[in-house]
Amino acid sequence: MSTNVEELVDQLLADMPPATTPAKEFLGAQFDRGLAWLHYPKGYGGLGLTLKDQQLAQSRLVAAGAPISGVKNPIGYGMCAPTIISHGTDEQKERYLRPLFTAEEIWCQLFSEPGSGSDVASLSTRAVPDGDEWVLNGQKVWTTLAHLSRFGLLLARTNPDVPKHKGITAFLVDMKSPGVEVRPLYQITGEAEFNEVFFTDVHMPDTARLGADGDGWRVAVTTLMNERVSIGGGIGRRGAGPIGDALRIWKERWSGDTSPHALVLRDRLVSSWIRSEVINMTNQRAAQVRRAGTPGPEGSVGKLAYAEQNQAVYELCLDLLGNEGMLYPAGYPMIRPQSLGMGTTDVHKSFLRARANSIEGGTSEVMRNILGERVLGLPGDVRNDKDLAWKDVPRS
Repeated sequence: MSTNVEELVDQLLADMPPATTPAKEFLGAQFDRGLAWLHYPKGYGGLGLTLKDQQLAQSRLVAAGAPISGVKNPIGYGMCAPTIISHGTDEQKERYLRPLFTAEEIWCQLFSEPGSGSDVASLSTRAVPDGDEWVLNGQKVWTTLAHLSRFGLLLARTNPDVPKHKGITAFLVDMKSPGVEVRPLYQITGEAEFNEVFFTDVHMPDTARLGADGDGWRVAVTTLMNERVSIGGGIGRRGAGPIGDALRIWKERWSGDTSPHALVLRDRLVSSWIRSEVINMTNQRAAQVRRAGTPGPEGSVGKLAYAEQNQAVYELCLDLLGNEGMLYPAGYPMIRPQSLGMGTTDVHKSFLRARANSIEGGTSEVMRNILGERVLGLPGDVRNDKDLAWKDVPRS
């Protein structure tokens, strides 16, 4: 980190002490001083520096107890902001980035549909031009935090007469617009952080379009690659996170036990700890070579490894709890939460929530396809509809 950036971080902490400054005010000052995303251009929360500068500055702020933007607005921070900075107009960057960073405006991602999950490009939600507006009709599903969101990054079909990847356009949708309906989808945890969203004759100005008409797939790739980095590319402290939960339970219940069962559990714990550290170091290495904009396939490596390791560690946690692991103290509250379920200290809830890790942000099967084709150079999947107009593709 350059001395200048160190001085700016120290000055921010001195002027806005995290312990006594409201989070919104601190984050606003952080954005205004270019310390939100240091690798973004000046004027948009950055200083035009590097991701390495951003990571080091963020580590310094976290160590000082500063609020973290992505906690309340994870979709906006990790997925929508990089997409807006890459494809948005100056007016869109000026309008959306600051309140997104301060979490005054929560964002959601509106890609998946009931018939278009892993094959997002087959989506059927339509946006039809009407003068200087677009009229939106369709349905999205598995939309995280849609019930809290003010805006959403949406993909819609704007041209059914060309192949599926070419007839898509991206929009920044006001979730408070007439015709937008958000319904909860309750998960195995008893919470509804996911939703289904219905659009009925929703009018959007052309200024809500992100990128060119028909350029939505390129916009989507930026979002999806950043989503995988956001989910699986985190760099944590040694022994922290899920493996930290397993270590804590081991120390509380099994430390000093030399029975055969305990020794088997200890071997599993050590193996999980090693794998967690390997993933962490792999993410560190990937972060050092990553550039701003659209990340490469390293995000898929991290996301795949994160999903499978998260599930394995929380399975180990329940085994370490013994019979208590069969209970769910939270009692399936059937509520609509104010944040994502990840990061909780309740290992029972974390075990249930981790079931979604291998689905959200692209299934593990999709991640393996990406790695096979883009990293290993293996032949791609057969795609019979690649050159067909979307309207001519058979559907069930």
